This record gives sequence, C-alpha cells and structure tokens, in this order.
Amino acid sequence: MSNNKKLLGKRIKELRRERNLTQEQLSELIGIETGSLSAIESGRHFPSMPTIEKIASVLNYEIVKFFDYNHLKNTEDKISYIKGKIDTLSPEIINLIYILTEK
Repeated sequence: MSNNKKLLGKRIKELRRERNLTQEQLSELIGIETGSLSAIESGRHFPSMPTIEKIASVLNYEIVKFFDYNHLKNTEDKISYIKGKIDTLSPEIINLIYILTEK
C-alpha cells in the first residue's frame, strides 16, 4: 500500500505542477490544509475518496488515470518487462522488431 501512496502522490504532484498550481492553491480549491496535501504528494498519507474526487475535478483528470503509474516506472523495470514479453513473441514478430530497430 505504501508504494501506491507514493505513486499516487507523485501523480498528483505532477498534475498540479502541469497546471501551474502551488500546493497552497490546490489545497484551497479542494478544501484541505496545505500540510495534508503535502503529506499526500509525498506519499505519507493516502487521500480519502472524496478528496481524490475533488482533486480530479479541480485538475480536470479522470480518477482511474490517477492509478496508472506506468510512466513512473524506472528504465530497469521497463527493460525487465520487455525481456519477459520477448519469450512470448512469435519468430515473425521478433524478426519485424529486429528489422525496425536495426541501425
């Protein structure tokens, strides 16, 4: 759960910054203390569903997308995932990938 808290906090912080909002501004718009938002963004606290709904509304963002963390995965995790998928590919697809990536 703590990993989810951290990933959700990163996502909220990222979206807030994209919309050029300070923590103080977003806190005021959603009706919570700035310290509470800081704790959410840092992954120390998990927001309640009503708070998530308010954040989503203010940031104009779908709630379900808050929990899509693939863009936050590090390169090693992505490489490991890809290597695992290679074993399931047909020889034709592997050949196509080779041709597309050959320099």
